Amino acid sequence: MTHKSPLALSAILLLAPLAASAQERLSLYNWGDYINPAVLDAFTEETGIEVTLDSYGSNEEMLAKIQAGATGYDIVFPSVHMHDILFQLGLLAKTDIGKAPGFANIDPQFVRAKTDPDAEYCLPYAWGNVGIVYNKALAGEITGWEDFFALGEAGKKITLLDDLRETIGIGLIMTGAPVNATDPAQVKAAADYVIEHSAGVTAFTYDSVPQVISGDVAAAHWYVGANLYVSENPDTIGYIIPKEGATMYQEDICVLESAPNKQAAQAFLEFYLRPEIAALNVAQQMNGTPNLPAQELIPAEIAANETIYPSQEVIQSLQIFEDLGRDLQLYNAEWTRIKTSR
Repeated sequence: MTHKSPLALSAILLLAPLAASAQERLSLYNWGDYINPAVLDAFTEETGIEVTLDSYGSNEEMLAKIQAGATGYDIVFPSVHMHDILFQLGLLAKTDIGKAPGFANIDPQFVRAKTDPDAEYCLPYAWGNVGIVYNKALAGEITGWEDFFALGEAGKKITLLDDLRETIGIGLIMTGAPVNATDPAQVKAAADYVIEHSAGVTAFTYDSVPQVISGDVAAAHWYVGANLYVSENPDTIGYIIPKEGATMYQEDICVLESAPNKQAAQAFLEFYLRPEIAALNVAQQMNGTPNLPAQELIPAEIAANETIYPSQEVIQSLQIFEDLGRDLQLYNAEWTRIKTSR
Protein backbone atom coordinates (compact mmCIF):
# COMPACT_ATOMS: atom_id res chain seq x y z
CA MET A 1 0.00 0.00 0.00
CA THR A 2 1.39 3.40 -0.99
CA HIS A 3 1.72 5.85 1.88
CA LYS A 4 -0.11 9.15 1.39
CA SER A 5 0.70 12.38 3.16
CA PRO A 6 -1.99 13.91 5.43
CA LEU A 7 -2.34 16.76 2.93
CA ALA A 8 -2.93 14.40 0.02
CA LEU A 9 -5.41 12.37 2.07
CA SER A 10 -7.32 15.55 2.96
CA ALA A 11 -7.51 16.48 -0.72
CA ILE A 12 -8.93 13.05 -1.57
CA LEU A 13 -11.57 13.30 1.14
CA LEU A 14 -12.59 16.76 -0.06
CA LEU A 15 -12.89 15.61 -3.65
CA ALA A 16 -14.82 12.41 -2.87
CA PRO A 17 -18.27 14.03 -2.47
CA LEU A 18 -17.76 15.98 -5.72
CA ALA A 19 -16.88 12.80 -7.57
CA ALA A 20 -19.93 11.03 -6.18
CA SER A 21 -22.14 13.95 -7.19
CA ALA A 22 -20.69 14.01 -10.70
CA GLN A 23 -21.49 10.33 -11.11
CA GLU A 24 -25.05 10.56 -9.82
CA ARG A 25 -27.65 9.45 -12.34
CA LEU A 26 -31.38 9.08 -12.63
CA SER A 27 -32.93 6.63 -15.09
CA LEU A 28 -36.54 7.18 -16.14
CA TYR A 29 -38.69 4.60 -17.94
CA ASN A 30 -41.70 6.44 -19.33
CA TRP A 31 -44.30 6.41 -22.08
CA GLY A 32 -42.82 7.74 -25.33
CA ASP A 33 -42.51 11.56 -25.36
CA TYR A 34 -44.55 11.79 -22.15
CA ILE A 35 -42.45 14.39 -20.37
CA ASN A 36 -41.23 17.81 -21.41
CA PRO A 37 -37.44 17.61 -21.96
CA ALA A 38 -37.23 21.08 -20.39
CA VAL A 39 -38.34 19.54 -17.08
CA LEU A 40 -35.43 17.09 -17.16
CA ASP A 41 -33.00 19.83 -18.16
CA ALA A 42 -34.16 22.01 -15.26
CA PHE A 43 -33.72 19.11 -12.82
CA THR A 44 -30.19 18.43 -14.04
CA GLU A 45 -29.27 22.11 -13.96
CA GLU A 46 -30.43 22.43 -10.37
CA THR A 47 -29.12 19.16 -8.95
CA GLY A 48 -26.28 18.11 -11.23
CA ILE A 49 -27.99 14.72 -11.59
CA GLU A 50 -27.85 13.45 -15.17
CA VAL A 51 -31.14 11.97 -16.42
CA THR A 52 -31.53 9.18 -18.96
CA LEU A 53 -34.88 8.28 -20.50
CA ASP A 54 -36.14 5.06 -22.09
CA SER A 55 -39.70 4.71 -23.34
CA TYR A 56 -42.43 2.08 -23.58
CA GLY A 57 -45.72 1.90 -25.43
CA SER A 58 -47.98 0.24 -22.88
CA ASN A 59 -48.26 -0.61 -19.19
CA GLU A 60 -47.93 -4.27 -20.09
CA GLU A 61 -44.69 -3.71 -22.01
CA MET A 62 -43.20 -1.87 -19.04
CA LEU A 63 -44.26 -4.53 -16.54
CA ALA A 64 -42.96 -7.37 -18.71
CA LYS A 65 -39.55 -5.72 -18.99
CA ILE A 66 -39.29 -5.09 -15.25
CA GLN A 67 -40.42 -8.66 -14.45
CA ALA A 68 -37.96 -10.04 -16.98
CA GLY A 69 -35.18 -8.64 -14.82
CA ALA A 70 -34.46 -5.25 -16.40
CA THR A 71 -32.30 -3.37 -13.94
CA GLY A 72 -31.03 0.17 -13.77
CA TYR A 73 -34.38 1.95 -13.98
CA ASP A 74 -35.23 4.23 -11.05
CA ILE A 75 -38.64 5.68 -11.91
CA VAL A 76 -41.62 4.43 -13.93
CA PHE A 77 -44.88 6.18 -14.85
CA PRO A 78 -47.64 3.55 -14.57
CA SER A 79 -51.33 4.13 -15.05
CA VAL A 80 -53.29 3.90 -11.80
CA HIS A 81 -54.34 0.27 -12.26
CA MET A 82 -50.73 -0.67 -13.06
CA HIS A 83 -49.59 1.26 -9.98
CA ASP A 84 -51.78 -1.16 -8.00
CA ILE A 85 -50.33 -4.17 -9.82
CA LEU A 86 -46.73 -3.05 -9.26
CA PHE A 87 -47.48 -2.59 -5.56
CA GLN A 88 -49.02 -6.04 -5.25
CA LEU A 89 -45.96 -7.56 -6.93
CA GLY A 90 -43.65 -5.85 -4.44
CA LEU A 91 -41.94 -3.80 -7.14
CA LEU A 92 -42.39 -0.33 -5.63
CA ALA A 93 -40.19 1.52 -3.14
CA LYS A 94 -41.80 3.44 -0.29
CA THR A 95 -41.14 7.17 -0.67
CA ASP A 96 -43.61 8.80 1.74
CA ILE A 97 -44.09 11.49 -0.90
CA GLY A 98 -47.54 12.15 0.56
CA LYS A 99 -45.81 13.61 3.64
CA ALA A 100 -43.67 16.05 1.64
CA PRO A 101 -44.62 19.71 2.24
CA GLY A 102 -45.33 20.27 -1.44
CA PHE A 103 -47.86 17.44 -1.54
CA ALA A 104 -50.45 19.94 -0.32
CA ASN A 105 -50.47 21.11 -3.96
CA ILE A 106 -52.03 17.84 -5.13
CA ASP A 107 -55.80 17.67 -5.67
CA PRO A 108 -56.94 14.78 -3.40
CA GLN A 109 -59.28 13.36 -6.07
CA PHE A 110 -56.18 12.25 -8.00
CA VAL A 111 -54.80 10.03 -5.22
CA ARG A 112 -56.57 7.13 -6.90
CA ALA A 113 -54.53 3.95 -6.43
CA LYS A 114 -56.40 1.60 -4.13
CA THR A 115 -53.15 0.19 -2.75
CA ASP A 116 -51.70 3.63 -2.02
CA PRO A 117 -54.45 5.80 -0.44
CA ASP A 118 -51.97 7.97 1.48
CA ALA A 119 -49.44 8.39 -1.34
CA GLU A 120 -46.80 6.51 0.61
CA TYR A 121 -45.31 5.22 -2.65
CA CYS A 122 -46.19 7.25 -5.74
CA LEU A 123 -46.96 10.80 -6.84
CA PRO A 124 -49.94 11.60 -9.12
CA TYR A 125 -48.34 12.82 -12.35
CA ALA A 126 -50.78 13.61 -15.16
CA TRP A 127 -54.28 12.82 -16.35
CA GLY A 128 -56.38 13.14 -19.44
CA ASN A 129 -58.97 11.50 -21.62
CA VAL A 130 -58.85 9.20 -24.61
CA GLY A 131 -60.98 10.29 -27.54
CA ILE A 132 -60.79 10.91 -31.26
CA VAL A 133 -58.41 12.97 -33.37
CA TYR A 134 -59.82 13.57 -36.84
CA ASN A 135 -59.04 15.15 -40.19
CA LYS A 136 -61.57 17.94 -40.66
CA ALA A 137 -61.74 17.66 -44.46
CA LEU A 138 -62.23 13.89 -44.41
CA ALA A 139 -64.32 13.38 -41.28
CA GLY A 140 -66.30 16.59 -40.98
CA GLU A 141 -67.33 17.70 -37.49
CA ILE A 142 -67.80 14.32 -35.85
CA THR A 143 -69.18 14.08 -32.31
CA GLY A 144 -68.50 10.58 -31.05
CA TRP A 145 -67.85 6.90 -31.54
CA GLU A 146 -70.90 6.30 -33.73
CA ASP A 147 -69.64 8.94 -36.19
CA PHE A 148 -66.12 7.52 -35.93
CA PHE A 149 -67.11 4.01 -36.95
CA ALA A 150 -69.47 5.38 -39.62
CA LEU A 151 -66.40 6.79 -41.36
CA GLY A 152 -65.03 3.27 -41.69
CA GLU A 153 -68.33 1.97 -42.97
CA ALA A 154 -68.28 4.74 -45.58
CA GLY A 155 -64.94 3.46 -46.87
CA LYS A 156 -62.64 5.85 -45.05
CA LYS A 157 -59.66 4.71 -43.02
CA ILE A 158 -59.67 4.77 -39.22
CA THR A 159 -57.27 3.41 -36.58
CA LEU A 160 -57.66 2.11 -33.04
CA LEU A 161 -55.11 2.08 -30.24
CA ASP A 162 -53.03 -1.06 -29.85
CA ASP A 163 -54.31 -1.35 -26.27
CA LEU A 164 -56.67 -4.08 -25.20
CA ARG A 165 -58.27 -2.14 -22.33
CA GLU A 166 -58.77 1.06 -24.32
CA THR A 167 -60.10 -0.60 -27.47
CA ILE A 168 -62.36 -3.11 -25.74
CA GLY A 169 -63.34 -0.17 -23.54
CA ILE A 170 -64.99 1.50 -26.55
CA GLY A 171 -67.09 -1.61 -27.05
CA LEU A 172 -68.05 -1.65 -23.37
CA ILE A 173 -69.10 2.01 -23.49
CA MET A 174 -71.14 1.48 -26.66
CA THR A 175 -72.90 -1.58 -25.26
CA GLY A 176 -73.72 0.14 -21.97
CA ALA A 177 -71.29 -1.78 -19.76
CA PRO A 178 -68.67 -0.35 -17.39
CA VAL A 179 -65.08 -0.32 -18.66
CA ASN A 180 -64.05 -2.50 -15.71
CA ALA A 181 -66.68 -5.15 -16.45
CA THR A 182 -65.79 -8.70 -15.39
CA ASP A 183 -68.95 -10.38 -16.68
CA PRO A 184 -67.78 -12.63 -19.54
CA ALA A 185 -70.95 -11.90 -21.51
CA GLN A 186 -70.37 -8.14 -21.28
CA VAL A 187 -66.74 -8.41 -22.33
CA LYS A 188 -67.65 -10.68 -25.24
CA ALA A 189 -70.41 -8.29 -26.36
CA ALA A 190 -67.91 -5.43 -26.26
CA ALA A 191 -65.46 -7.35 -28.42
CA ASP A 192 -68.30 -8.27 -30.79
CA TYR A 193 -69.11 -4.57 -31.13
CA VAL A 194 -65.53 -3.72 -32.08
CA ILE A 195 -65.34 -6.61 -34.56
CA GLU A 196 -68.69 -5.71 -36.13
CA HIS A 197 -67.58 -2.09 -36.53
CA SER A 198 -64.06 -2.78 -37.76
CA ALA A 199 -64.71 -1.79 -41.37
CA GLY A 200 -62.11 0.79 -42.26
CA VAL A 201 -59.83 -0.08 -39.31
CA THR A 202 -56.44 -0.23 -40.98
CA ALA A 203 -54.30 -0.71 -37.87
CA PHE A 204 -54.09 -0.94 -34.10
CA THR A 205 -51.39 1.63 -33.44
CA TYR A 206 -50.06 4.47 -31.30
CA ASP A 207 -48.49 6.20 -34.31
CA SER A 208 -51.61 7.46 -36.04
CA VAL A 209 -51.58 11.26 -35.63
CA PRO A 210 -49.16 11.92 -38.54
CA GLN A 211 -51.49 9.84 -40.75
CA VAL A 212 -54.49 11.92 -39.69
CA ILE A 213 -52.60 15.14 -40.44
CA SER A 214 -51.53 13.87 -43.88
CA GLY A 215 -55.02 12.62 -44.71
CA ASP A 216 -53.98 8.99 -45.01
CA VAL A 217 -56.40 8.28 -42.14
CA ALA A 218 -59.70 10.08 -41.57
CA ALA A 219 -59.79 9.65 -37.79
CA ALA A 220 -57.95 7.87 -35.00
CA HIS A 221 -58.60 6.68 -31.46
CA TRP A 222 -56.02 8.69 -29.51
CA TYR A 223 -55.12 10.63 -26.40
CA VAL A 224 -55.88 14.20 -25.40
CA GLY A 225 -52.22 15.02 -26.08
CA ALA A 226 -53.34 15.21 -29.71
CA ASN A 227 -54.11 18.83 -28.83
CA LEU A 228 -50.40 19.55 -29.26
CA TYR A 229 -50.77 18.63 -32.94
CA VAL A 230 -54.13 20.39 -33.21
CA SER A 231 -52.47 23.61 -32.01
CA GLU A 232 -49.92 23.26 -34.81
CA ASN A 233 -52.49 22.24 -37.47
CA PRO A 234 -55.76 23.93 -36.40
CA ASP A 235 -57.23 24.06 -39.88
CA THR A 236 -56.45 20.43 -40.61
CA ILE A 237 -57.28 18.36 -37.51
CA GLY A 238 -59.43 18.46 -34.39
CA TYR A 239 -59.86 16.45 -31.18
CA ILE A 240 -63.06 15.52 -29.32
CA ILE A 241 -64.21 13.72 -26.21
CA PRO A 242 -66.89 11.39 -27.63
CA LYS A 243 -70.43 12.27 -26.57
CA GLU A 244 -71.25 8.61 -25.80
CA GLY A 245 -68.52 8.47 -23.18
CA ALA A 246 -64.79 7.94 -22.93
CA THR A 247 -62.06 6.69 -20.69
CA MET A 248 -59.83 8.75 -18.48
CA TYR A 249 -56.21 7.91 -17.82
CA GLN A 250 -53.94 8.91 -15.00
CA GLU A 251 -50.29 8.12 -14.61
CA ASP A 252 -48.32 8.28 -11.38
CA ILE A 253 -44.58 8.67 -10.76
CA CYS A 254 -43.28 5.63 -8.89
CA VAL A 255 -39.83 4.65 -7.64
CA LEU A 256 -38.89 1.01 -8.21
CA GLU A 257 -37.77 -1.10 -5.28
CA SER A 258 -34.81 -2.15 -7.45
CA ALA A 259 -33.86 1.48 -8.21
CA PRO A 260 -30.09 1.99 -7.94
CA ASN A 261 -30.49 5.73 -7.38
CA LYS A 262 -33.27 6.05 -4.82
CA GLN A 263 -32.01 9.33 -3.39
CA ALA A 264 -31.99 10.96 -6.82
CA ALA A 265 -35.44 9.50 -7.51
CA GLN A 266 -36.79 10.96 -4.27
CA ALA A 267 -35.33 14.33 -5.25
CA PHE A 268 -37.12 14.15 -8.61
CA LEU A 269 -40.50 13.44 -7.00
CA GLU A 270 -40.09 16.43 -4.69
CA PHE A 271 -38.90 18.58 -7.62
CA TYR A 272 -42.03 17.66 -9.59
CA LEU A 273 -44.28 18.84 -6.74
CA ARG A 274 -43.38 22.43 -7.59
CA PRO A 275 -46.21 24.21 -9.42
CA GLU A 276 -43.88 25.87 -11.92
CA ILE A 277 -42.39 22.50 -12.89
CA ALA A 278 -45.77 20.77 -13.30
CA ALA A 279 -46.94 23.78 -15.35
CA LEU A 280 -43.83 23.58 -17.54
CA ASN A 281 -44.71 19.97 -18.33
CA VAL A 282 -48.34 20.80 -19.15
CA ALA A 283 -47.28 23.58 -21.53
CA GLN A 284 -45.62 20.98 -23.76
CA GLN A 285 -47.70 17.87 -23.03
CA MET A 286 -51.16 19.50 -23.10
CA ASN A 287 -52.71 17.21 -20.53
CA GLY A 288 -54.15 17.71 -17.07
CA THR A 289 -52.09 18.13 -13.93
CA PRO A 290 -53.20 17.15 -10.41
CA ASN A 291 -51.13 20.08 -9.10
CA LEU A 292 -53.71 22.75 -8.24
CA PRO A 293 -51.41 25.81 -8.04
CA ALA A 294 -49.86 24.73 -11.36
CA GLN A 295 -53.23 25.17 -13.04
CA GLU A 296 -52.94 28.91 -12.42
CA LEU A 297 -49.60 28.99 -14.29
CA ILE A 298 -50.41 27.09 -17.46
CA PRO A 299 -51.04 28.95 -20.76
CA ALA A 300 -54.55 30.39 -21.02
CA GLU A 301 -55.30 28.58 -24.28
CA ILE A 302 -54.67 25.24 -22.57
CA ALA A 303 -56.64 26.08 -19.43
CA ALA A 304 -59.58 27.20 -21.58
CA ASN A 305 -59.56 24.11 -23.80
CA GLU A 306 -62.52 21.99 -22.68
CA THR A 307 -61.09 18.81 -24.18
CA ILE A 308 -58.01 19.20 -21.93
CA TYR A 309 -59.73 20.65 -18.86
CA PRO A 310 -63.36 19.56 -19.18
CA SER A 311 -66.01 20.49 -16.67
CA GLN A 312 -66.18 18.56 -13.41
CA GLU A 313 -69.39 17.00 -14.73
CA VAL A 314 -67.57 15.62 -17.77
CA ILE A 315 -64.61 14.49 -15.63
CA GLN A 316 -66.99 12.52 -13.42
CA SER A 317 -68.53 10.87 -16.49
CA LEU A 318 -65.16 9.59 -17.69
CA GLN A 319 -64.24 6.06 -16.62
CA ILE A 320 -60.81 5.06 -15.36
CA PHE A 321 -59.38 1.55 -15.54
CA GLU A 322 -58.90 -0.56 -12.43
CA ASP A 323 -56.76 -3.62 -11.82
CA LEU A 324 -58.90 -6.62 -12.82
CA GLY A 325 -56.65 -9.30 -11.38
CA ARG A 326 -57.28 -12.68 -12.95
CA ASP A 327 -60.32 -11.34 -14.79
CA LEU A 328 -57.91 -9.65 -17.21
CA GLN A 329 -57.71 -13.08 -18.85
CA LEU A 330 -61.20 -12.41 -20.24
CA TYR A 331 -59.84 -9.34 -22.02
CA ASN A 332 -56.72 -11.12 -23.27
CA ALA A 333 -58.86 -13.78 -24.93
CA GLU A 334 -61.21 -11.26 -26.53
CA TRP A 335 -58.30 -9.08 -27.64
CA THR A 336 -56.82 -12.06 -29.49
CA ARG A 337 -60.21 -12.63 -31.13
CA ILE A 338 -60.43 -8.97 -32.21
CA LYS A 339 -56.96 -8.97 -33.71
CA THR A 340 -57.36 -12.28 -35.55
CA SER A 341 -60.76 -11.33 -36.96
CA ARG A 342 -59.31 -8.77 -39.35
